[in-house]
Amino acid sequence: MIQLTPTEARVLGVLIEKSTTTPEQYPLSTNALTNGANQKNNRDPVLSLTEDEVFDAVERLREKQLAVRVDTVGSRVHKYKHTAGETLRCRAGELAVLAELLLRGPQTLGELRGRAARMSPLNTLDDAKTMIRALAEHAEPLAKEIPPAPGSRAERFIQLLAPDAHPIDAAAPVPTSSAAVSPGGRGLADRVAALESEVAMLRSALQRLAAAVGEPDPLESAANSGIAANAAAPAE
Repeated sequence: MIQLTPTEARVLGVLIEKSTTTPEQYPLSTNALTNGANQKNNRDPVLSLTEDEVFDAVERLREKQLAVRVDTVGSRVHKYKHTAGETLRCRAGELAVLAELLLRGPQTLGELRGRAARMSPLNTLDDAKTMIRALAEHAEPLAKEIPPAPGSRAERFIQLLAPDAHPIDAAAPVPTSSAAVSPGGRGLADRVAALESEVAMLRSALQRLAAAVGEPDPLESAANSGIAANAAAPAE
C-alpha cells in the first residue's frame, strides 16, 4: 500500500482540493502549492512549510504516481497536478472526502459532508457515508472508522495513506443507550455538526448572491443593526 509522510499528505490534499475549488489556477506551481499547504483555514494542523519542503514532497508524490509535472511552453515555472483518481482508483466524491481527511484529520460524517461538498456534491449524510464506505472497502483500504472524540458520541473517520499525519486522541466510550442515538442510528452530535455545516453553506451562498448584485452582506448588516440597537437601549 502507498504510504505518505505528513508533508506529502498535505501536498496531495491541496492538489486534490485546488483542482476543483480553483480550477482556473490549476495545475499549481510550487509557490501556489506552498501557499495552499500553509493556509490557516480548512487545515489541521496549520503548518509553515518552506518551498523546498513542498518541492521535495511533490517530487516524491511523482515517484509514487500520485502527481505529475506539467511543463508549459514558454514558461520556466514547473506546475503539478494530482493523479490520485487514476492511481488510487477513486471517484470524484471519494477523492473529495479523502482530501478533507488528508487536510484536516479525523472527522465525523456531518463534518465531512459539509466540508467535502465544496469539491463534489454530497447532498446528504448518506452520500458522505457511501463515499467513506467505498474508501474503506478498497482492496487496500484508504479510510476507516475510529472511536468518537472524547465527550462526543459521533463516529469519526480517518484516512490511512498517512497514519502519522494526524494523532488520534483517546477514545470516548461508545454509547449503548437508546437515548444516545437518534432514530436511524445518527448521534445528536453528528446531526448538530451537519446542521452547522448547512448553516455555513447557506450563509456563504447568501454572501455570494449579495456580492453578485452589489449589495452588502445582509447578515453582517443585521448583526451591526442589532449591536447598535443594544448600545442605544437604556440600561435597566
